[in-house]
Amino acid sequence: MRFSRVTVPTLKEKPAEAEISSHELLLRAGMMRGVAAGIYSMLPLGALALRRVEDVVRREMNDAGAVEVVLPSLHPADLWIESGRWNEYGPEMMRLSDRQGREFCLGPTAEELITDIVARTAPSYRDLPVNLYQIQTKFRDETRPRFGLLRGREFRMKDAYSFHSDEGDLDRTYERMRLVYSSIARGCSLDVRVVEAVTGLIGGDVSHEFMVVSDIGEDVLVYCGDCEYGANAELESHAPGHTFGGDESGSAEEVHTPGLVSVEEVASFMGVGPALVMKCVIYVTAEEVVAVFVPGYREVSEAKLARVLGTDEFHPMREDERARFPAVTAGFTGPVGLEGVRMVFDREITGARGLVCGANRPDYHLRGVEEGRDFSAEPAFDVAAVVQGDTCVRCGGGLEIARGIEIGHIFKLGVKYSESLGANFTDRDGKVKPMIMGTYGIGTSRILATVVEQHHDDGGIKWPVSVAPLPVELIVIKPGRPEQAEAADELTRGLAGRGMEVLVDDREVSPGVKFNDADLVGLPLQVVVGKKLDSDGTVDLKTRYTGERRAVPVELAVEEIERALEEAP
Repeated sequence: MRFSRVTVPTLKEKPAEAEISSHELLLRAGMMRGVAAGIYSMLPLGALALRRVEDVVRREMNDAGAVEVVLPSLHPADLWIESGRWNEYGPEMMRLSDRQGREFCLGPTAEELITDIVARTAPSYRDLPVNLYQIQTKFRDETRPRFGLLRGREFRMKDAYSFHSDEGDLDRTYERMRLVYSSIARGCSLDVRVVEAVTGLIGGDVSHEFMVVSDIGEDVLVYCGDCEYGANAELESHAPGHTFGGDESGSAEEVHTPGLVSVEEVASFMGVGPALVMKCVIYVTAEEVVAVFVPGYREVSEAKLARVLGTDEFHPMREDERARFPAVTAGFTGPVGLEGVRMVFDREITGARGLVCGANRPDYHLRGVEEGRDFSAEPAFDVAAVVQGDTCVRCGGGLEIARGIEIGHIFKLGVKYSESLGANFTDRDGKVKPMIMGTYGIGTSRILATVVEQHHDDGGIKWPVSVAPLPVELIVIKPGRPEQAEAADELTRGLAGRGMEVLVDDREVSPGVKFNDADLVGLPLQVVVGKKLDSDGTVDLKTRYTGERRAVPVELAVEEIERALEEAP
């Protein structure tokens, strides 16, 4: 592949629309170009890199016994209506009608489609288990596409679906897919953490996400440094902190606290730590007002609260709603004597004493409040968000909090789709039962962006060998000189004989431009054919990842290149 004949439109400056490193570098390195918000064309080198990622995924899935299929992107609405998800999905689902008025969607996922197929082709327990996968373009009408390939409206994804006759068989496949996904991440040079996760619109009762720790990640994960525990912050569980308590007192005392509404202000005024100040957040649902109380050093986890309330249709009380709920005193709401409002308490408040809370009238707080005497926190729930250093529920170690990029998600679906779509089988005893399902998704275009996000420097991309578009770039300093051109051709043929395609920079531009573009594009090994060839018959080898350089005789270059690639990250 010659630079002069292939489309690699590199850019010197950062594109205005690029918000993160991977977005900037994939554009600047000429790997892709934007078509519309969240939609990209992959140019030759970008397409090669994406193919390399998908080769890793395909190899791991095939080795695990899964079988590849090709499904349409256009799904009839009937199947989605039958499963109940046509109305569950919001405007993110791209919908359209044909000329006869029949409704379709551009599939964001394919549970309905694959379940319908298997229902008609695997009627007996003898036909199970089945594990089918595809690598396909998916669609999602994101409200705000951003971060390049990390949150687009069109993206590449591998999705797999397994069908089983019993729970034990699903458990075995699920565990194998968990190991496969970890192996895919390693194969793409990504350090992944497996975390427990919520199931969302996909459904099921067990799921795990595969997260790459990154400051630009849109998810928050919690993990233990001493064991393998990890969870999405929406689902995390931490051991409760110790029951906090201040000085015992005979009764609660009302204190004038004019204009003091923040935890920090009240704690400082009262001379106590933030843990002793009860934080109150007021939420409004369709049916009630809910006052949620947590220790002052914590925040409310709305994901946990949703599980307590049985709905995620709630919001913090707005200013224009306060007049409708006179029992709520903005900034001064407390549990003592509060009426007409549902109260939800975090479990850490149980048994606490010496507390400070709102007195339910403006500019007043209570101090010396004791749970069990002045109010009851029962039943208490885990509704507080984790904080750095909380105790692991499994081993007692300290929990860490980080942002992460989700590259994959697997689910135990149970019989959600098989029951609604009639995917049944006949068991050994002749009984008709719904198939038990699992689903496993991993974003290949998202992996591509994450690799760049994790492997770059100020000069550009640093591709790991496993997913690099090509392994080697030959930089011909003066392509018009016969000696250099012939040496480059000889090296290209020698490497091709060993199964390696190379990028040859044969452009008539300055060496500085070539070196800068080589670092920007970031192929694992750079081979410079230049003045050293004329002076001492050597070429320079540079490992892009480490920056290490060395000169090798041109007649030994093919073997040395192969050896250098084996040693490169």
